[in-house]
Amino acid sequence: MALRTIIAIATFLLPQLTSSQQRIGPSPQPLLDEGMGYEHVERLIHVLEQVRDHHPDRDKLSYERLINHALEGMLNSLDNFSGFYHPETYSFISEEKREPSLPGLGITLGKSHDRVKVTAVHSGSAADEANILAGDSILEVKGHPASKLTLAEILEKLQGPVGEPVPLTLYRASNRESYEASILRRVVKNSAVPTAHFLDGRLSSNLKTGYLYLSEFTAASHREIEAALDDLEDRGMEALLLDLRGNPGGLLTAAISILGEFLPPSTEVVFTRGRNPEHTSPVMKTPARKRRNRSYPVAVLLDRDSASASELVAGALQDLARATIVGETSYGKGSVQRVMPMGNAALKLTIATYHTPSGRTPQERGIIPDVEVSISDEDRANLGRQRRRDSLTPDQRQILDSWVDPVVTEALQAVSKQ
Repeated sequence: MALRTIIAIATFLLPQLTSSQQRIGPSPQPLLDEGMGYEHVERLIHVLEQVRDHHPDRDKLSYERLINHALEGMLNSLDNFSGFYHPETYSFISEEKREPSLPGLGITLGKSHDRVKVTAVHSGSAADEANILAGDSILEVKGHPASKLTLAEILEKLQGPVGEPVPLTLYRASNRESYEASILRRVVKNSAVPTAHFLDGRLSSNLKTGYLYLSEFTAASHREIEAALDDLEDRGMEALLLDLRGNPGGLLTAAISILGEFLPPSTEVVFTRGRNPEHTSPVMKTPARKRRNRSYPVAVLLDRDSASASELVAGALQDLARATIVGETSYGKGSVQRVMPMGNAALKLTIATYHTPSGRTPQERGIIPDVEVSISDEDRANLGRQRRRDSLTPDQRQILDSWVDPVVTEALQAVSKQ
């Protein structure tokens, strides 16, 4: 297709897209360079044709490949959560009704016709400990070239028995180097509340303090946390440490229900704000009724991997002076994404930001704790060991038993002052 013809089509489509958007709903706030897009679209198409005319690698020059990777770069440049689903990845998601994720390894994948990319690495997972990063490309899986496998075939090769190492060859664009990694499959616990107990008497506190670790916000997490709180309270709990370190988030509805355990009924806790008025929501409230009054002191534990719903819970409790936040500034994921189908591909686009009762958003800022704690790499490693204590050797358990969690120590002091 000639360059002039492509420019003519793009010139025709731009006003069509604008008018279509106006018919669907309210117009978003105007952009500063509104109406100046034609020359920039022309530049994009000119570059596209120069690449096709002069680059020596003919196998990489199809319009589909070049445009899809240009779209991928455009979406990735916006924020860490927008993205472009290539046709193969979007087809898999549409058919399987799920992300191409492997919880036992701790990675989520995406695939174009010539590249397999790690799109997410779960905090504290085997992939995280192997220093694999989101954005790395997988070159080989168990010695098989990933580019020659379908996404379904790659996922099948990555699955297997717990405890079996999975050898991978990956490429990191930031340093333009390939590297080898071996990920050890783990058991994935289904419980969102894997730990709920009273703290060891060696730790200083004038209150009988419970400790509850919430790993993620799932459909069952409110029910699990409610049962754990009931049990601790029935045994005399006087204060609570709610550990959200490493919690990547999950369901907003679960987060709001859990907030209802610690706040009065019908308390305003979160809302969304977007540039398009239809993406700004009314303020969401905690449930109108609650079974128990849980008025004891609470400290929420955060770290740099606490994200999304974890940040909204911590932010709301902090805004409303219901809990003391202890640890590190959180990850900074306070945005709303929508998947928008585009033929056989799709956009995953950020359309709004979440806001806590005071109106602030965690997006790109995180929740700053009331009590900041410096956490060393050894502390992070020990926290990970503590959460998989059942799989440790006796020597590893002995080392862990001598460790004092600095965030818990500070949190105990915080609840004793509430």
